[in-house]
Amino acid sequence: MSGWKAKRFWKTATAEACEGGFTVRLDGRAVKTPAKAAFVVPTLAMAQAAAAEWDAQTGEVKPDTMPVTRAANSAIDKLSVQFDEVVGLLAAYGETDLLCYRATGPEALVARQAAAWDPLLDWAARDLGAPLTATAGVIHIAQPSESLSRLHALTAAFDRFQLAAFHDLVAISGSLVLGFAVARGHLSADQAFEISRIDETWQAEIWGVDEEAALLEVARKQAFLEAARFMGLCG
Repeated sequence: MSGWKAKRFWKTATAEACEGGFTVRLDGRAVKTPAKAAFVVPTLAMAQAAAAEWDAQTGEVKPDTMPVTRAANSAIDKLSVQFDEVVGLLAAYGETDLLCYRATGPEALVARQAAAWDPLLDWAARDLGAPLTATAGVIHIAQPSESLSRLHALTAAFDRFQLAAFHDLVAISGSLVLGFAVARGHLSADQAFEISRIDETWQAEIWGVDEEAALLEVARKQAFLEAARFMGLCG
C-alpha cells in the first residue's frame, strides 16, 4: 500500500506579513513546516518566492520542485536546534578547503588551478582576514589557527536562513572560501561552481564526458544555484 501524498487543495497562495516576519497562506490558511512549526521567513521576497512555488503545484505536491520552501523549512525545523553543530561542520571545511590542495601534475592543470584559486586565497586573506596555505598533493597540512577561528566566527554570524543556504554552497563546492565568495557577492554562483569543478572539467577534457556523471553534475549545479538564490532572498 503506497503512502499518502499531499495534493493541491487550495486555489491561491499568497505571501503576507505576519508576526515575526512573513508567511505564505493557502486560501488564507497559514503554511506549516513539516515539523508543524509556523512557516515564518525573514523577507517578503522569500515569502513571495515560496508562494510562487506553492502556486505552481498541480495535482500531487512535489517538494523537489520547491527549493525555496524546502530551504526555509530546513532553517526553521533543523537549524533552530542544530545551529551550532552546523556552524562547526561548515567551519571545519577551512581545514581542508578545496582551494588549498593542488594537483602535482600535469603542468597545465597545475597552472589552471593556480590561475583560478590563487586570487581567491588572496581575497580570503584580504577581505575575510583568513589567510590559508596551499600545498601540492593530498597530504593534510595545518592551517593558521587564527584563520580557522576567524572563519568560524564569520560562519556563526549568519542567521539560520543564511546558514541553510551557506551549507549547500560550501558542501557542494567543497570550499568554505567559495561559499563566502558567493555569499558576499565576490563571485556569481555560476563562476564559483565552475571554479570548484576544475579537476572534473580537466578529466572530462582528457577522457570524455560520462553520461551518468554529466547528469549528476547538472543536478549538483542546479542545487548550487538554488542555494545562491536563497542566500539572496535572505535580504
